Amino acid sequence: MSEFLKAFQKRQAEQPPREKTTQTECPYCSVQCTMNLHEEKSIMVSRYAVSPNKEDPVTDGRLCVKGLNAHVHATHDKRLKYPMLRVDGRLTPVSWEAALQQIGDRIRDLQARYGKDTVGVYGGGSLTNEECYLLGKFARIALQTKYIDYNGRFCMSAAAGASNLTFGVDRGLTNPLEEVPLAKCIILAGTNIAECQPTIMQYFRKARSEGSKIIVIDPRETATCSIADLHLRVKPGYDAALVNGMLKVLVEEGYVNRDFLEARTHGYQELEEHVKQVSLAEVAALTGVPVEHIREAARWYGAAETGMIFTARGVEQHASGVANVRNFLNMVLLTGKIGKPGCGYGAITGQANGQGGREHGQKADQLPGYRLIENPEHRAYIAKVWGVPEEELPRKGVSAYEMMEAIDRGEIKGLIILASNPVVSNPNSHLVERAMAKLEFLVVIDLFESETTKWAHMLLPGSAYLEDEGTITQLEGRVMVRRALKSLPGRAKLDWRILCDIAQVLGKGQYFQYNHAEQIFQELCLASKGGLADYSGMSYERIEKEHGMFWPCPEEGHAGTPRMFEERFAHADGRARLVPIEHQNPKEVATRKYPYLLTTGRVLQHYLSGVQTRNTSELNSKYPEPLLEIHPDTAGVIGLVNGGHAKVASRRGSIRLKVKVSAKIRPDTVFVAFHWGEEQCINRLTNPALDPTCRMPEFKVCAVQIAPG
Repeated sequence: MSEFLKAFQKRQAEQPPREKTTQTECPYCSVQCTMNLHEEKSIMVSRYAVSPNKEDPVTDGRLCVKGLNAHVHATHDKRLKYPMLRVDGRLTPVSWEAALQQIGDRIRDLQARYGKDTVGVYGGGSLTNEECYLLGKFARIALQTKYIDYNGRFCMSAAAGASNLTFGVDRGLTNPLEEVPLAKCIILAGTNIAECQPTIMQYFRKARSEGSKIIVIDPRETATCSIADLHLRVKPGYDAALVNGMLKVLVEEGYVNRDFLEARTHGYQELEEHVKQVSLAEVAALTGVPVEHIREAARWYGAAETGMIFTARGVEQHASGVANVRNFLNMVLLTGKIGKPGCGYGAITGQANGQGGREHGQKADQLPGYRLIENPEHRAYIAKVWGVPEEELPRKGVSAYEMMEAIDRGEIKGLIILASNPVVSNPNSHLVERAMAKLEFLVVIDLFESETTKWAHMLLPGSAYLEDEGTITQLEGRVMVRRALKSLPGRAKLDWRILCDIAQVLGKGQYFQYNHAEQIFQELCLASKGGLADYSGMSYERIEKEHGMFWPCPEEGHAGTPRMFEERFAHADGRARLVPIEHQNPKEVATRKYPYLLTTGRVLQHYLSGVQTRNTSELNSKYPEPLLEIHPDTAGVIGLVNGGHAKVASRRGSIRLKVKVSAKIRPDTVFVAFHWGEEQCINRLTNPALDPTCRMPEFKVCAVQIAPG
């Protein structure tokens, strides 16, 4: 090293580092907590840290352990920095020009040989609204393929389907969170808010401190049960049966709001006749919940002047998920507890933009603004916005898991994946791995290598939340702007620019001429105008000024809609629909060979398929591997000990897991978190049986056998 360079570095080291603090939102769960990013920059290196931001309109400056470490993955040395092409089995860096040319050539070749639909698109629930919108437009115009879906299919599609059928529209929460303490009875069904959305637990704790009765419905005694007045430890897959018992009590003991039903609903008579046939003794036998607890829960909710019901994946991730949620909505409507302060329903969204991700065209059957791709009027409007003939728009495709099946059958030969890890997140992951291996051309755009990228022919470095500008719609339906705070590493590009570049090499660049994300948002607002999810009255300036805006917001002077359904529902006649729900057994029940029920879920320290959190040492060290949570009595029968290992097998495969003995779970049920891949991937066991309405897989229950391992 030259003396000059040594002297230069010495002078720089003696200079104090420059400090900068900027505001952003956490990239993880659907709460989207506001936080401060602190950057300490010297000539040689930048160091980052995160702290809570007291101006957050939802959390009042709270962050969970993931939020406090949210900067780590975005600034990680393992981030992808260059386009990579697989040559002789190895990923090799290439220029963007070479990568884009290769992508264009391969896609044109595949579509010339097999047709437009031979190339599919698979997105993610953490993308910005702008990227979700653009991905849908990219699939339908640049590729002209019907095959597009995303991992959000596994998040809220059952709740969305139920809300659409019941209310006429799906927005995760019908009321803002600030109204939770106004509810005198709260039902939390299949949702572990304390670990999955911990920064909003304050609302539920406040409600309880002010006298609200809180009922938790879950096979496990989770951290959320710490605030419960009553815990109904339901058998996995028997939620609809449990609700039928509660509905019977509401009807027979006079907790029905007949004025509301007469004025604002259809279907009460049919529902009443149905629940009269229900036997509480049979419900108790099916669900494992005692009759007296079923009565007590129904009476609390029925007698309360105000009340709210919240569901999440525990209720929704079933082959009967839509029916399960619709039965809870029957309870809401039967008692008239909706459209008023402290009265409503909420589906607790999981992913960062799980709400916005399904509104603007990333789902197989949807166009922007919650329009439907099979609706002629909707198609015509969007075709006009995009400047293409309506007949050139593809028809609807299939759901996320069904895309994997189509690949396995050879119907899809090429796939572009943006910010998702389907090998870990899909059920029956053995089939997904086999499908990925069959693809003639797989392009993955992401931050890190993952379990899915091992099959990628082209790996493109995308953008993290600190580099990405755009809007996110969090669990309340509140749209927020997230600004870019740092430059991209290496030769990485913004996700939306990558899509535009690919469109350009495919000869469709004229439809993707954007200079910044706000231009995409402005087009999204126009495309959503008149739709159920209408953003047309919003702008970045308004959203930032008002600390977020609730949709629908149909014109510039509109204040947005924090509380839904005050006067009418979204069906054409303004009325909601009640419907009798027959209990359906899970697609797999316990048998002599497979005597236990496996259910899956999340843990506080990790997120989704773990690509980001497993690359965050502070989080991964706290929960480094999946654990088989099992009741002490069951463990004793099998011969398992805490800290030992077990082999868990379903009809689809087997994995080896470390054992966690816990009395907080039913003796007939075991629990495993789903944040790991390969030999620790619990989705190698889960059942791909699909809900007939929303195509949600049955993640939450499958039959397994367990042995010491």
